[in-house]
Amino acid sequence: METRLVVFKNKKIRRVLNNNEWWFSVVDVCGALTDSPDAGAYWRKLKQRLKQESHEAVTFCHGLKLPAPDGKLREADCANTEGIFRIIQSIPSPKAEPFKRWLAKVGYERVQEIEDPELANRRTREIYKAKGYSDAWIEKRMRGIAVRAELTEEWKKRDVKGEPEYAILTSEISKAAFGLTPGEYKNLKGLERENLRDHMTDLELIFSMLGEAATTEIARKQDARDFSENKTAARKGGRISGEAREKLEVETGESIVTPENYLIESESRKRLSMKKKKTEK
Repeated sequence: METRLVVFKNKKIRRVLNNNEWWFSVVDVCGALTDSPDAGAYWRKLKQRLKQESHEAVTFCHGLKLPAPDGKLREADCANTEGIFRIIQSIPSPKAEPFKRWLAKVGYERVQEIEDPELANRRTREIYKAKGYSDAWIEKRMRGIAVRAELTEEWKKRDVKGEPEYAILTSEISKAAFGLTPGEYKNLKGLERENLRDHMTDLELIFSMLGEAATTEIARKQDARDFSENKTAARKGGRISGEAREKLEVETGESIVTPENYLIESESRKRLSMKKKKTEK
């Protein structure tokens, strides 16, 4: 399940892609509109009042998994664009109207992306470019996204039942490929809520792709069915990547797995710094 942060007037709002539309964190929306020091408490009180009034807005909310402050996925009240519009009507705020316009734009972007998938691809590239990533890195990251999408689509066909099974299988691939689960990898890089792959080096991205592409191919060739058989395929696919990584490390004398991240310095700037150091040597 894809999650992403969006920003309204410097307030971060979590959203998750569910049934091909964006669902937004109701607590985050309350925080953006009210500046409440405890947006969670504000929403709980508002929800209680809406329930007492039998307000239909509450029926538009569903519990969906979103990244929590500790980086783990936790269930939170979410609503789609229509549901958020109805909730906004119950929140007295001078920001309501600009927020509605912002929400309509964000929601419409998803409609456009469904009609034209290439548009989503271009927008993602633009976001990475704005964050300071080089064209070479972006190309690998975009290819990795495509490989990942192909794998999850294959899992869906083979009776893997979404989260948390996707997360478990991904962990199996990562453990076999890098010797670390995604959680352990994030700890190594000093990441919390950040996306792990957005902080991977070129080679880390390449070996991630290899593990997932190999898993997809093995699942197809061996006609893996259900979670158990796909778990075996994930271990095999990850191990193919792991063995290739180990061979390269022997040849270069350097570890592919690195604590390097781009929290402070952008990827393209780090690339230039490394190039300069090599030139000086």
